[in-house]
Formats: sequence, C-alpha cells, structure tokens
Amino acid sequence: MRRVERAPHGGEPDRDLLDFSANTNPRTPDGVRDVYTDAFEDARRYPDDDYPDFRAAAAAFVGCEPEHVIPTAGGLAAIRLALECELEAGDAALVPYPSFGEYAREVQLQGASPQFVRSDDLLEVRTPLLEEVDLAVVCTPNNPTGEAADPDALAALSDRCADAGTTLLVDEAFLGFTELPSAATVTGEHVIVARSLTKLFGLPGLRAGFAVACGERRDALETARRAWSLGTPSARVGAHCLRQADFVAETRERVARERDRLARALGGRFDVTPSDAPYLLCDVGDESVDDVLASAREDGVAVRDARTFRGLDSHIRVAVKDREANDRLLEALGVGDGADEGENR
Repeated sequence: MRRVERAPHGGEPDRDLLDFSANTNPRTPDGVRDVYTDAFEDARRYPDDDYPDFRAAAAAFVGCEPEHVIPTAGGLAAIRLALECELEAGDAALVPYPSFGEYAREVQLQGASPQFVRSDDLLEVRTPLLEEVDLAVVCTPNNPTGEAADPDALAALSDRCADAGTTLLVDEAFLGFTELPSAATVTGEHVIVARSLTKLFGLPGLRAGFAVACGERRDALETARRAWSLGTPSARVGAHCLRQADFVAETRERVARERDRLARALGGRFDVTPSDAPYLLCDVGDESVDDVLASAREDGVAVRDARTFRGLDSHIRVAVKDREANDRLLEALGVGDGADEGENR
C-alpha cells in the first residue's frame, strides 16, 4: 500500500494563545446552544438518514434543489466522498497550488496522481490538458491566497471540462464569506460542489457540510455516502445556521471591513496578497518566518506557517477575526492599527 502523509492544518491546541492560524468565524449565530441542547435527547436514536430539513436549508442557502444536496460530516468529508466516487487507481487529477493540502492527499488515497497547476492559472486550463485528466479541483476563494474565482471564468472552465469529459470539483468552503453565487446554481452533471458550514458559522468541531451534484453523479454520491452521515446535533444546528441570513450578512460586512484594515496595517511590514476570504497571506520577505512565528507566540498569538503550502517558502497566513482580536494580532506583529485617518474607533 502506498504511503500517504497527513496534510498539515491550522488550529492551535494551546488554549492560552489567540488562534489566528485557523480561518473560522469567532462568532456563532444566536440560538445555536439551544438547538444543540434540544437535539441531545434525540441523539439517543439514529438520525433520519434522509435529513429533509438539513437538505432544504442547504438547498435554499446555495440555490439548488434539495434532492441535489448530499449531507456530509464537514466539507472535507464531501471532498473525500467526491474523489472516492470519481477516481480510481491510475487516474490523474488537476490540483491547484498553493492550495489546500488535502486535495493532493485525498487524490493519492484513491491511488490516483495529482498534477499540480498554479492556482491563478487553473481557470485558464485548456481542453487538451483537461482531456488528459479525470478530474480538476477549483478552490474558491483559494486557500491560502484568498482570491475568489471569477464566475464567468469558472463557468467557462466548467464548459471545457464538460467537453473533455472531466469531472469538476469546486470547493466552496469559504465562499459563504462573499456575495458570489455558488456553482451549485448552474451545476451540470459533471460538476460536484463541496461546502463547509463550520468556517462561516464558527463551529469547526461540529463537523457539518454537504456536497451538491445532479444526475448520475448525485445518485453515486448519495449511494456511497455513509449511513447517518450527520449526527442529529450537527444536522439540527446546521439547518438552523443556514437560515440565519442576518448573521451571514453581518459576518460578510465585518470580515470585509476588518480584512481591509488588517491588509493596510500588515502592508507596512509584509507583502500582503489581496483577498476575498477571511484570511490574508503575507510574504515576510527577507525576515525569518520562524522568527515571526516565535515572536507572535511570545505575545500570545498563533499565526499559520504558510510554508506548509506547496510553492510558498517565505509566507505566513493570518485569519480575520473581530476588531478586538485583530488589534491583538497587529500588536503582536508590531504594526499599526490600519485605521484610515480620522476613523472613529
């Protein structure tokens, strides 16, 4: 059996540190605790494996039909399910870099081979290359760079994938932080969308997500998914969160505002990549990444060592949180607050 290494992730285990290494919302919707508590008693029985309420909420959130939703225990579970159904030993898949390390790992776990393409070139891949692979992965917004795919360019790539007979897997784990439409709204039978609830709604330990597909691929995913793929609390809380439109709107506005402020401040020390996501990629230049990481930790803040992403060798990644936490990050990194002149703090 081929040895496949585990992929590194953010997430700081030391609870005494303020964690900017994981890109999750620091806030959760009102009512989550009550919904979770109410679901506890029902968790003594198996869930309804059809998950009608969760499917309905997810479908309304992304703009698809409820029967096209396949419930999964998080976005990564949706990605694995898709690759399990679409790839076999000897196949090849286009994988973006720098990007989420799990894509290559999950491809390899199926006995297939990842073929790496720069994330900013992937949307322009032409049909001849697509004909040489069985699947292509797009991450939007891309992690860790933060740029969201232009919907028209993504649609054009989807058309070329259809012509080439290639499956397109679109990972939208962070798309909920933007106003951009989901690829689920225009899904063809060759497209699978993976969504995560845990980033936008600040519940990474709950493990709730879903895939979206139609036609024969939907049927294959639905057949292959594990029975009771969501626990009762996850399904109930997930459905509740997906219906919190005001929370989502507030989150988007706050993240955009704070991301701009952080980018201005961090730009005084680092080269900051423009982002549509709740995180910023920073090139530390001639500074030592190890020194930047260690100095921040000494001040009680953990940031992500982005050298773990393929193709990056002088970068860190920082999450965008609320103003108070972001101020602590800026202080730990020794930069100003990024406020515009005259801004009322």
